[in-house]
Amino acid sequence: MSEVSQVLHREFVYVWYYFTLQLRQIAGYWILGMVVGSLVSVFAKDTIHGAFDRIRDKKWGLWGVVPASLLGIASPLCMYGTIPIAASFSKHGMRHDWLAAFMMSSVLLNPQLIMYSTALGATALVIRIVSCTVCGIVAGIVVHIFYKNKSFFNFDGFEPRASHDTNPNPFLRFTFTLGRNIRATGGWFLLEVLLSALFQRYVPADGFARLFGETNEGFGVLMAATIGVPLYACGGGTIPLIREWLTMGMSMGSASAFMITGPATKITTLGALKIVLGMKRFLLYLAFVMAFSLVTGMIVNILT
Repeated sequence: MSEVSQVLHREFVYVWYYFTLQLRQIAGYWILGMVVGSLVSVFAKDTIHGAFDRIRDKKWGLWGVVPASLLGIASPLCMYGTIPIAASFSKHGMRHDWLAAFMMSSVLLNPQLIMYSTALGATALVIRIVSCTVCGIVAGIVVHIFYKNKSFFNFDGFEPRASHDTNPNPFLRFTFTLGRNIRATGGWFLLEVLLSALFQRYVPADGFARLFGETNEGFGVLMAATIGVPLYACGGGTIPLIREWLTMGMSMGSASAFMITGPATKITTLGALKIVLGMKRFLLYLAFVMAFSLVTGMIVNILT
């Protein structure tokens, strides 16, 4: 075997070791997230959306953004699934500030991703849930202030899609939904495990800590918020990467910023929102996400 072949073989062994090690450590969380997310989608989705629809006539005023944000997190749908539902709510008179809170938090978090995020530890999990809830609430407040007497969303042409969960057998509905979730996220999950293994092998932990750690808080949060835009492809898939970054010294504030900008600027999310917002409000959305993630990251670094 040539020297080059020996080097390549050695590096492959190292990367494979880190890959299998991290896969064993985190696969259980991924499986748990898939199962819980599928259960919610099949057995609780209509209840959650029905609860949101029922608050439409409540005289809660601006306070309605709070339950709207919480119900957005409870919703298992992705943005392309949420928009037709939101269009239906809007058609029946739902306030757009409440819709903004519901859709913003739904973009950032769902039951499946909550289960994934337990792999990051209790502190990161609590920070993620709280920051995403607050982000939805603040988004609703901003829409209320600046678009109080006019529509923020344009849902023309959107109608609720036919449900995939039509089989009368609940076990089969759950099985089909679980299969769809596996196909949709499995490849991204394995890719992110591979990326985290490559980080572990080739990125010096001390240099990473200096860039994203507590000694470089402001710039680290800004960098984390920025890299969340191109690197985020699948919610659960990024958990191995974030976990490795935290191990290497990334501050919790930087991780928090990444966990906000990542899902909020995922390419499929942006494509859907561009349609219902238009260019001006779409740019305002991006500015809001970046500003909120930076402020959140700085606050988290102060508190942790």
